Amino acid sequence: MTLTVKDALRAYARMLNTCDLEPLSPFLSDDFRYTSQMVLTSIGSKADFLTYMREKLDVIRGRDDRPVAEMGYLPAMFNRPCLVLSERDSNTAICTVLTEVSNQKLVQIDLCLIPTPGSAKRTGERPGE
Repeated sequence: MTLTVKDALRAYARMLNTCDLEPLSPFLSDDFRYTSQMVLTSIGSKADFLTYMREKLDVIRGRDDRPVAEMGYLPAMFNRPCLVLSERDSNTAICTVLTEVSNQKLVQIDLCLIPTPGSAKRTGERPGE
């Protein structure tokens, strides 16, 4: 199977929507990078990301206001696939998620305020729900 950007986004969404690392971890490259425009530092390895995300999912799992990840695309970026993270109850958009795939592995995930989640067209697809 050829890993596409959409496949990588669906795997990340499934991981977040189910609070389970298993849908995502097989696709991560060893030198995987996780960045967020809301945080000054990034995570620069698969091992560090898995440790970070395991702890984060434990916290999310216990919350009533868990975020939800929905497939979308960005018309202003030539319909580039993305995710929109939003608050489950209010559906208020939090951020846009972009990914990079290389050599059949997910090499980067970026949580973005720009492009804005409001600029994305949401599809209604919420993998894992």
